[in-house]
Amino acid sequence: MTTDARRASEWTIHGERVVDDTRRAVLSIADVELPDGVRFEQYVLRVPSAAMVIVLDDADRVLMMWRHRFIIDRWVWELPGGYLDHDEDPAVCAAREVEEETGWRPRTMEPLLEFQPMVGTIDQQNLVYLARGADPTGAAPDVNEAERIGWIPLSEVEQRINAGEIVGAGSVAGLLAVLLARATGRI
Repeated sequence: MTTDARRASEWTIHGERVVDDTRRAVLSIADVELPDGVRFEQYVLRVPSAAMVIVLDDADRVLMMWRHRFIIDRWVWELPGGYLDHDEDPAVCAAREVEEETGWRPRTMEPLLEFQPMVGTIDQQNLVYLARGADPTGAAPDVNEAERIGWIPLSEVEQRINAGEIVGAGSVAGLLAVLLARATGRI
């Protein structure tokens, strides 16, 4: 596809007005026009990048948090992770979040996957890291983050996704990337 053909299919942004601006998100409404001339308003949510970690132990189990998500009013398993602070190294953020949220310190950190969770509405880079092994820090996990911490066998991950126990985009995408990498011999 040529550059001109590609540009012909791009949406035109005529303006964007901020509705709410907080520390963790900027909500705006964009005035957009489709290539065929149809014009409408689209909500846009700009959110800081996030980093999360798949910590695998020697028994092929993944460190996860059992937590309640009020927005969907469900208890789910999630990977540890969080928002990057301004100018923070993503791997440093990811390791810090594992320690704060679970009480475990990852031994290694390697990039695994980058993705955008909802490209039609949300502007947020998600970075997923793979850590091999972790050591307990002696600190209690953050009670505000999770009811409990668990080591879930990697062999149960697909079943738990299908059962709706693992639903977050970062957790699902990261865990499926590990399963694919394992199946293709890359890890």
